Amino acid sequence: MTDVPSEDPAGPPPLVVVPGMLCDAGLWDDVDFPEGHAVHHVPLRRDGIGALAQDVLSTVRGPFVLVGLSLGAIVGFEVLRRAPERVAGLCVMATNPGAPRPGQYTAWREMDEQIRAGRFTDVVERTLPDMFPDRCPTPEGTRRYRAMAHAVGATAARAQLAAQATRTDATGVLRTVRCPTAVLAGARDALCPPAFHRTIARTVPGAGLTLLPDAGHLVPWQRPDAVSSALRDLVTAVGTTPDGPVPTPS
Repeated sequence: MTDVPSEDPAGPPPLVVVPGMLCDAGLWDDVDFPEGHAVHHVPLRRDGIGALAQDVLSTVRGPFVLVGLSLGAIVGFEVLRRAPERVAGLCVMATNPGAPRPGQYTAWREMDEQIRAGRFTDVVERTLPDMFPDRCPTPEGTRRYRAMAHAVGATAARAQLAAQATRTDATGVLRTVRCPTAVLAGARDALCPPAFHRTIARTVPGAGLTLLPDAGHLVPWQRPDAVSSALRDLVTAVGTTPDGPVPTPS
């Protein structure tokens, strides 16, 4: 069993980073994480949101800054439900706080059936357009996404599809968030449009929303500068926030 890393309780909080579906730590390769903060990447390999949230909570001891994209942010919402005192700061992007829609359940079942039939490549190609601004991938973006998705692999993809189906509406827990929170949205994200992120920013007390006009779903690839800046600002806010709840804006 791997020991949980022991962080210096007096030092800067670590960042626990959770990717989206069919993504791995390579999603964050272009991001300059804040200097001095340990960064821990959590893979998505389990078939329930609750189990994935426990993976996040087991990654480090003590408080941490949670960074999540898409399914990774949804896992973060469950972390907040289970252990809000552990989350010192929150950054979510390209995500959806709502419960699954009927059409999503159908799509996830179809993709699972394709993978079980040995057609994982078809699932990668099916998901590819939604990763890019206006569903228009570039040749380099296509190459990069295919490589990452195939590195994640069919077994993890099936677990992620099963986990998606265990999602619940996060609106209630978002109202209880009391840590500095940054919300990033690609204005051209066809999968998780800006309206989802406006809902998050309205619901979380004191949250800041950054709308990126030239980004789609894979924000850390398409706007790594904005993600890097948001994380620097977030850890600064975490370091200067006194203990106690963040006041709700009037």
